[in-house]
Amino acid sequence: MITYIKNGTNGLLVSEKWEPNCWIQVENPSESDKNHLIDELNIPLSFYNDINDIDERPRFEIEDEWSLIIIRVPIKTSEESLPFSTIPLGIMFKEDVFVSLSFHSVEMLSDFVKYTQRKLIVKKNNFDLVLRLLLSSSIWFLKYLKQINQRIKLAEKQLEKSIQNEDLQTLIQIEKSMVYFTTSLKGNDILIHKIKNLRWKKENIDEELLEDVEIELRQALETTNIYSDILSGMMDAYASVISNNLNVILKLLTSISILLMIPTLIASFYGMNVPNVFEDNHYGFWLVILISFLISGIALLAFKKKNWI
Repeated sequence: MITYIKNGTNGLLVSEKWEPNCWIQVENPSESDKNHLIDELNIPLSFYNDINDIDERPRFEIEDEWSLIIIRVPIKTSEESLPFSTIPLGIMFKEDVFVSLSFHSVEMLSDFVKYTQRKLIVKKNNFDLVLRLLLSSSIWFLKYLKQINQRIKLAEKQLEKSIQNEDLQTLIQIEKSMVYFTTSLKGNDILIHKIKNLRWKKENIDEELLEDVEIELRQALETTNIYSDILSGMMDAYASVISNNLNVILKLLTSISILLMIPTLIASFYGMNVPNVFEDNHYGFWLVILISFLISGIALLAFKKKNWI
């Protein structure tokens, strides 16, 4: 789907047709969208294919006078195995043409347009919009991190009640999302340093905006690292709890087996077809039962004294 976004008096506005210097926003491109980008706008096919790679790293590249900047942006997925992930967002511009391309729906982009209208932000130049998109991506990383933190707290409450495989699986899924977040933020950080060192584009870069981007990106990365450390510690703690619970259960079962073995052993002796002390006693059966329970009771008291039960 292609959306045209232009500068307005009160921020960025959606337009029905293309205008020079407008922002061409492409999400989940169809075959006709692809033909429009490649055949009519003359975007290099290699750029299109690179952005289509889900594992593409953030980078800056120039080809045929086209500039390509790929950043990683966070998304919320519908997959239970990976609730949050990141995807490449390609930004291509040349003279009066500015195109953003993603092969997934990105909640950040529609929110960014509304944000510019609230704050009366307009596009000054191509690099200005790139930096603002980078700033928005860092903010959305922080937003999703808050949601991840809520999921961690909910899983922790469930684990306090009972340790089930489903609850531990939730933590593992969140841990996978945190790995993607950390890797993507580090890639965006490297990209920021490359943009910062573009001497021939110094006049087009707002130093104050660039500083804001660095601060938000650093905060998102530090928050991700903190949550990752907390999650790793929690996983290790619950792994120890599970192991300890298993040892307690095994110790209890072993103690019960020993207590049951005592009357079984005594009954086996007196069940042999050989003479024994109670064979002619009218109360022999009950005496054997009494002795069995007495010895088992003494063993039970000994186990409790040593906290084995």
